[in-house]
Amino acid sequence: MGVGIVLIIVGILGFIPGITTNYSELRFFGPDSQALFLNLFQVSMLLNIVQVAIGAAGLSMSRTALGARNFLMGSGLLYIILSIYGLIVGVDSAANFLSLNTADNWAFMIMGIVMAGAGWLMTRHLEDSETRSSTPGT
Repeated sequence: MGVGIVLIIVGILGFIPGITTNYSELRFFGPDSQALFLNLFQVSMLLNIVQVAIGAAGLSMSRTALGARNFLMGSGLLYIILSIYGLIVGVDSAANFLSLNTADNWAFMIMGIVMAGAGWLMTRHLEDSETRSSTPGT
């Protein structure tokens, strides 16, 4: 739930001038968006919307332990894929539709690894609790 809330807040803050510098350069998508969230991470309207949508999915899925695990692992994998994609296509490429810069790519890689790792750790916990609850007499 906490990850979902943070992602929603980050997505919303990406639309606020001052927190996002060069706000007049914010574009819907593509490498031409020169707006910088916290003066470091290149953002576009589409990227902000994606962050809010992923966060909302996290809030929704966090209602159950299995849903939270699936969110963390799935979203973590998505962020890793976005990071690799951003590193491959490059900052100035027309294929950079989310307006990712190098800081975004590495932040997404770290976020993805941490989220997927947390989901994996949760899986181990869920398996232990399922084993205990399915054992007769416990």
